[in-house]
Amino acid sequence: MNPVSIRVLPILIFLLFHVSNSEDEEVKQSLVEFLDKLAAGNVERDQSWGWNMTSDPCKDNWKGVSCDLQLKSVKKVVLDELNLTGVLFIGSVCRASSLSVLSLNKNNVVGLISEEIGNCKRLTHLYLSGNQLSGDLPESLKQLSNLKRFDISDNNFSGQVPDLSRIAGLVTFLAQNNQLSGEIPNLDFSNLIKLNISNNNFSGPIPDVKNRFSADSFSGNPELCGELVSKACPPSAAPPSTRKSKDSSSKDFLIYFGYVALGLIIVLLVAYKLVSKKKPKEEKSEAVKKGVEAQTSSNKTSSTSNESKTTKHKSEYSISSAESGVALSSLVVLTSPTAQGLRFDDLLRAPAELLGKGKHGSLYKVMLDNGVTTLAVKRIKDWSVTSEDFKSRMQRLDLARHPNVLPSVAFYCSKQEKLLVYEYQPNGSLFGLLHGSQNGQAFNWGSRLNVAASVAEALAFMHEELREDGIAHGNLKSTNILFNKNMDPCISEYGLMVFDSQDQAFHSPSNSFIIDNDSDRGQTYGSFQADIYGFGVILLELLTGKLVQNNGFDLARWVHSVVKEEWTVEVFDKDLILEGASEERMLNLLQIALKCINPNPHERPSINQVAVMINTLRDEEDRSSSEP
Repeated sequence: MNPVSIRVLPILIFLLFHVSNSEDEEVKQSLVEFLDKLAAGNVERDQSWGWNMTSDPCKDNWKGVSCDLQLKSVKKVVLDELNLTGVLFIGSVCRASSLSVLSLNKNNVVGLISEEIGNCKRLTHLYLSGNQLSGDLPESLKQLSNLKRFDISDNNFSGQVPDLSRIAGLVTFLAQNNQLSGEIPNLDFSNLIKLNISNNNFSGPIPDVKNRFSADSFSGNPELCGELVSKACPPSAAPPSTRKSKDSSSKDFLIYFGYVALGLIIVLLVAYKLVSKKKPKEEKSEAVKKGVEAQTSSNKTSSTSNESKTTKHKSEYSISSAESGVALSSLVVLTSPTAQGLRFDDLLRAPAELLGKGKHGSLYKVMLDNGVTTLAVKRIKDWSVTSEDFKSRMQRLDLARHPNVLPSVAFYCSKQEKLLVYEYQPNGSLFGLLHGSQNGQAFNWGSRLNVAASVAEALAFMHEELREDGIAHGNLKSTNILFNKNMDPCISEYGLMVFDSQDQAFHSPSNSFIIDNDSDRGQTYGSFQADIYGFGVILLELLTGKLVQNNGFDLARWVHSVVKEEWTVEVFDKDLILEGASEERMLNLLQIALKCINPNPHERPSINQVAVMINTLRDEEDRSSSEP
């Protein structure tokens, strides 16, 4: 080895070590600040604790910290019974984006749970029992869709508990010995295993707890009433069903108010069009001509081959739109700061790149403000839905929001075509990650299980929120699962496809999911059941790494045949086998997938049941990955 190589080798080793560090410096700094605040004025910490900028949280065994199997991400922070007397700064620890367990039981920590708790997206276990925490519980708790166990007992919390009913997988809620007030929180009592809200200031009737809990869970709340505590409720105390009805009525009022407001806007737009028609046709023709000339002039300014390609796509999009007689004022901007002030001519003038074409339309990447803002525009043609129904559907979808469902920011509708505008997602689709270039990104078993759980929870939320409206996804597949800048999965193009009983090639190998071709009820039922089938196919893709259709190969049929021959392990992706992924949990997920693709829709589980089953698997995976 020559002298130059000898001098370079230590540098390479240092760089390799530096690159392979687990959490990045910013996250590590936040974790150090978290413990500094938590242990302020406390016993001195020796070097064995770690929790400093000169060590690594995963590789240097910080006290109470557990990481994933790759020693890259912090999964658990457990600091129970350490006599910590500082202040809880929840936002700092939530910088660890993979954090699933936070436990500070039996210390003397003060402070409150801030709204930043909503940033702990993957949190499954939150234990804060036996401290001196106080204040109101934040509304952002409802954003913790993965939360399973929540213990805030023996503290000084006050105020009302937020609505936690959207956290479908919550199995433990312990809040005894606090100063919480108001009505009993809205919980999914059918899923709860442990519940204790005794010794608080709750009032009003006790809801139906499905015979799962005794009076002990509610004792020490003198203002509670109901059969369970042998205290009759006064006539003025509305039963839970009435309260729920009132809440629903309030929500309906807001929805109808929104429709009325939008209706006024539409009336103004129609009036504007009628006034515009009175102008001479020559003036309108001249305007269109100038628009096309401006477009042509813009196309000529491109100098490189890539720019020429982009301009070609842009030209096709813009001129075709102009030929359709698009009115510049017809773009409806929804409640998104990204699209505030956006106009249709902004889309026409901006560089646009054709990303792909499908059966129902084309997708474009549009760059505004010199590339500062990037949007994705879905252009739909020949969709058998009226303009009124389309507008109504887009407005309803805008009211149903979930962090793992990509919302549209604007839309345009005419007889000839319909446009939907989204924020552009930079990290591609699940299909690309599984079957295309991974750009060096690891897609291990834990990541796949997280994708499955996140998509299931988002789909369960949307089904529940939109069931009465009959709006399912309609075209759920891996190409419609996109990754945002944080690599969180997002369901895209929700509700774009109206279920068509004549188009029986969608997803299912059986047409039996249509229970009544002549009724809306049958079409609605089929749409939601088809979504469950589509999700089952996505699970098969995650487990096998294989394409759904490929030169006559049918993934669902192949999996069924392999399982029937009792060679089940053969279906799993070899990368997962080499990684050492849990065969038991992969088999369990496979069983869930097979239930979802059952040819008989009546025997498929609900998406809520599927979400709970997958979250249980993820909990088991988290526990296993944190064990020595």
